[in-house]
Amino acid sequence: MIFETQEERPEIMENLHRVGITNLRTVARINWKGKVYTFIPTFEITIDVPAEKKGIHMSRLVESITETMGEAVEEEVLEPHTSLEELGKCIIKRLEGKHPHRRAEVWIKTQLVMERTTPASGRRSLETYDVEVGVVKNYDGSFEKVLRVKAIGNTACPHAMANNEGKTHIQRAVGELEVRAPFDEEIALEDMIDVVEGSFSHPTYTLLKTVDENAVVQGMYRNPKFVEDVAREILARAKERFKGRIHVRVVSHESIHKHDVIAETWS
Repeated sequence: MIFETQEERPEIMENLHRVGITNLRTVARINWKGKVYTFIPTFEITIDVPAEKKGIHMSRLVESITETMGEAVEEEVLEPHTSLEELGKCIIKRLEGKHPHRRAEVWIKTQLVMERTTPASGRRSLETYDVEVGVVKNYDGSFEKVLRVKAIGNTACPHAMANNEGKTHIQRAVGELEVRAPFDEEIALEDMIDVVEGSFSHPTYTLLKTVDENAVVQGMYRNPKFVEDVAREILARAKERFKGRIHVRVVSHESIHKHDVIAETWS
């Protein structure tokens, strides 16, 4: 006999808004506009738990991933899921038949690899970007998505340049962009990365030959920016291209200070 202790009434009767599993890693294949991407993402899946229920059946959350992922990787090879957010929604839909809930979230963290061309030698450089996709089923049954990307660039300080006869300090900067939108709003993670990367003094590259290093440095000096400038430009570009609530955070890892500098804004 199996006792369903999760269905018992708890001693403390309080609603819980997010209960589930986190840091579950598996594999996924996504066909985005004819190009197939293979990911090894990390999942977090949560649902709400009413006050009168002691807990949830954790194995059913895992099943909602493994069964959906099995279809995506094996049965749907010819037609994989079209996006990470579509995969997240499919997991929630499968969970609906396994575990009662009113609200659910699926968060998928992974890395997206994009091909870039170095600025002078024209060599191919593969760049890796941290991305996160969240799918939220609201209490009214509607779905929304949250897309987050992170890109590394650099900045040249305009203040030092103006006071040192054109000489200045440079630093690595990390830009983060989040867009929260209705589920059906089409937003490409690649486009979000382009917005962030194009807002620095200059992008950075994994592969750089000497002529490329020179081009990057010269490009930075032609385009000096404060971290505040970068944050404002990311926001302005994002508002032009994406519909939804936008959040921007930029961290400048200062080269001449013992602290970092941040700029943050949202629409």
